[in-house]
Amino acid sequence: MADDHEDRFRQHEVMREGLARMLAAQHEMNQRVEGFRQRQDTINERLTAAIERLDVTQACIETLLARMIQHGENGREA
Repeated sequence: MADDHEDRFRQHEVMREGLARMLAAQHEMNQRVEGFRQRQDTINERLTAAIERLDVTQACIETLLARMIQHGENGREA
């Protein structure tokens, strides 16, 4: 009977150690995912800023082209 208790105790210890290893691995994975999220947020911010600059550039180009192209009375190029 003492052996049964001893075996059961060892089984529980093995399970507890396994759970502790899994918890540590999960914590490490969560930290990696958070790092990826932070990098993705930075990339998204930079892309958004680049798109906004491109929109401004396109608007400036369209304005310059409109000024450079002469229009006739009916709105078509002369």
